[in-house]
Amino acid sequence: MGSKSKVIIGTLAGVAVGAVLGLLFAPDKGSETRRKIKDGYADLSESLQDKYADLVSSVKEEIGLAKEKANDLVDKAKGKTTTMKGEPRDSNPT
Repeated sequence: MGSKSKVIIGTLAGVAVGAVLGLLFAPDKGSETRRKIKDGYADLSESLQDKYADLVSSVKEEIGLAKEKANDLVDKAKGKTTTMKGEPRDSNPT
């Protein structure tokens, strides 16, 4: 897991814990506290889904870049082996 995703998860966890603690210690009626927790959960859920989508997109992009680099290396290697096949061998290396 990359450092970017760890920071995102840590931040979201901190926000969630802070929101729950704030609601639990707030002087509201039980029904009002439950409503706030439900609303907070919905907001957190939406935020987590957005962050997850961003993370998936980022990972896909990194995979695409890695594939491109691998293909470039393969192409370069193929070019060198073709060149080496066509070159005469030196029978008297010095």
